[in-house]
Amino acid sequence: MKRTNTVRGAAIVLAAALLLTGGPWAMAVDWDELGDSQRELLAGLESNWDEMPPARQERLAQGALRWENMTPEARDGARQRFRRWQGLAPERQSEIRSRYQAFRALPAQEQDQVRERYRRFRELPTERQDKLRKRWRELTPEEREDARERWRETSPEEREGLKERWRNMTPEQHDQWRNRPPAQRRGGREQGRRRGN
Repeated sequence: MKRTNTVRGAAIVLAAALLLTGGPWAMAVDWDELGDSQRELLAGLESNWDEMPPARQERLAQGALRWENMTPEARDGARQRFRRWQGLAPERQSEIRSRYQAFRALPAQEQDQVRERYRRFRELPTERQDKLRKRWRELTPEEREDARERWRETSPEEREGLKERWRNMTPEQHDQWRNRPPAQRRGGREQGRRRGN
């Protein structure tokens, strides 16, 4: 009897988790169950709502709820991002979707690190952001992958040491370091490691 209750309890918890996370057995969202403002936002989809997969219905309904709770400024930003998205070539949209899926596949801690680096990047002055983008675009695919791999291999302690050294450098030293070819920057770092710095 005790085993039956345990199995039944586990089944209920699993079913609840799948329903709450919109798992493969997501329940269809009936159009009439949507709130007035949700139906207004999603009006263009009403005619084919019933043919949509339940998981998509759920995502759209949740998105409409989020929209309701946005400030006017946040809505303007979302509209601008959507217009930019629509203006992208299908190949670029596909590339972005792939990157997003790869991001979602990362462990939570790595996702947090990516978000933090992006947040810091966005806080930089626009001129600095543009310079960094330009330098990244000028790298060959091999140099980009090499940079990513070196960063992945760098321990948290080494990263903190690098950040500390950067903070202690003068603006002139920053410029000198930035203007060196990538191979020299890498060589200098590895030589410093070998010396124990």
